[in-house]
Amino acid sequence: MEFPADFLARERALLGERFVELYTYATPEPARGITVNTLRCPASRVAEQADFSVTASPFCASAFTTAPDWRPGRHPWHHAGVFYAQEPSASAPAALLDVRPGMRVADLCAAPGGKTSQLAAALQGEGLLVANEFVASRAEILRQNLERMGVTNALVTNADTARLAATWPGRFDRVLVDAPCSGEGMFRKEAAAATQHDAALVDHCAELGAEILENAATLLAPGGVLVYSTCTFAPQEDEAQIASFLDRHPEFSLCDLSDCGFGRPGESNRAPEGFPAERCRRIWPADGGEGHFMAKLQKAADAEAPQPGRSKPVRPAKVPPEWYAFAESCFPQLAQHPVTLAGEWVLLPPTESAQLPMGKIRLLRSGVLAGSVVKKRFQPAHALFMAYGTQCTNREELTRDDPRTAAWLRGEEIDARTAQNGWCAVCVDGFPLGGGKVSGGRIKNHYPKGLRNLG
Repeated sequence: MEFPADFLARERALLGERFVELYTYATPEPARGITVNTLRCPASRVAEQADFSVTASPFCASAFTTAPDWRPGRHPWHHAGVFYAQEPSASAPAALLDVRPGMRVADLCAAPGGKTSQLAAALQGEGLLVANEFVASRAEILRQNLERMGVTNALVTNADTARLAATWPGRFDRVLVDAPCSGEGMFRKEAAAATQHDAALVDHCAELGAEILENAATLLAPGGVLVYSTCTFAPQEDEAQIASFLDRHPEFSLCDLSDCGFGRPGESNRAPEGFPAERCRRIWPADGGEGHFMAKLQKAADAEAPQPGRSKPVRPAKVPPEWYAFAESCFPQLAQHPVTLAGEWVLLPPTESAQLPMGKIRLLRSGVLAGSVVKKRFQPAHALFMAYGTQCTNREELTRDDPRTAAWLRGEEIDARTAQNGWCAVCVDGFPLGGGKVSGGRIKNHYPKGLRNLG
């Protein structure tokens, strides 16, 4: 691997003889892997039943390393949201956040959604997840991935973190900041990361990371936990960043990650004297990852609690009766679920979201898109089947080796063997693959064109 000259000079000066050891990659090619979506099933089921090679990852209990040449995106379980294709060490930061069902969690730099999916799985459908992405095009990818994973309790937002902090101060139990960074851990995976690297980029990313950290601190409730991570090695984005933050925020303490089971301690010569760098965690190329830095911070329980804004009462919308008729027939457990309208669309919002004032935050999705009324009939959305397909009263049950599964993912009609006439959920091995409409023993395919296995 040929590193940029300025990076090479800095790291050799900081590491001395340790440079060769730490920057010798543990694998000849970048590691590939998956993180299991435990909203769908336990990680153990994938380990036992996968028809592809998996090896347990040391970075997260639900992550696995896979063969370098395996194409996860075409597998039926990928389409069903059973797993997220993710370099194994990238699963580490979210696992450190200690998310539990019922919490309010914010992921401030969430796209494309791998770590966000882990947080959603930890919540198990309870509580609230705010998944934010500042770049609009990336926010749309985030929305699509959370839909595929069947996440029901998320607000997907496209906003500056300063606006989030001003609108929701002190509202969250957990906050993840996977900060935009100079990408020094991506040199081997992405050629552009090496060619674009320079000191100005590092300085810019450090400033941006500091700004996002400030906003994260405001969002966090007293006693809450914040995890900050990067995929870079630069001191000013890592140890020095956290040291500066703690100088500004005496109400925060640095948690000790020495027992996390992977990686190595932070580096004391990358931060001011006296900073307990050993409490942070680094993953070097020699540790089996491309490169990560992590720090876990806790806000004091007696810290001043910001006064949150009040949420305005939501006026009940006039919900189309066609939705209720459809729900009672196909998804009776949803017939009493709270409903909101966005134009012609019917949505099933997270229960917790009613307690948050939205202000001027751009909201891409609140909970699950249920569908809309077309010609006085309810037309269900793909998202509804991905979130609740296994609870649908009318289902077509497929298996991975059934030829109909591949045909379905190509967008073709398939024979109905277990589903009756009308709308049905299509499932593979018990996992949802969207929905279709049965007529005359055939299922008309409503799998979105942009998601199909073509070619």
